[in-house]
Amino acid sequence: MEAKFDITFPGNLKVDAHFRGFTITSDQPVQDGGDNTAPAPFELFLASIGMCAGFYIISFCQARAIAADLLKMTQTVIRSDKTHRVEKIIIDIHLPPDFPKKYEAALIKTAETCSVKKFLDAPPDIEFKVK
Repeated sequence: MEAKFDITFPGNLKVDAHFRGFTITSDQPVQDGGDNTAPAPFELFLASIGMCAGFYIISFCQARAIAADLLKMTQTVIRSDKTHRVEKIIIDIHLPPDFPKKYEAALIKTAETCSVKKFLDAPPDIEFKVK
């Protein structure tokens, strides 16, 4: 299976990805030379981790007829002061008081099956070509 993304450059440091009729826009903060009109590509990547886990959590709740409207997640990204690379990502799942205790461990297991996390666990080879 193959997916195609068309990447375009609409101005200054903006980079857009077009696929399936959608456009995801990225930019850089002003201090990095951008116009700060959209998240930076790496910020979008980081957000995709929590959003993917959130999808699995919502699906888990829906399958059990558990209301998910009061659920919330907080994703904390910890970077090294030396290398500025991400060292750890912590995702806190905030449950409402009436969430069934018996499902808490299963909810975490479900969140851990997120496709983006699996991607990071076994990253693909990335190849650049000039055409």
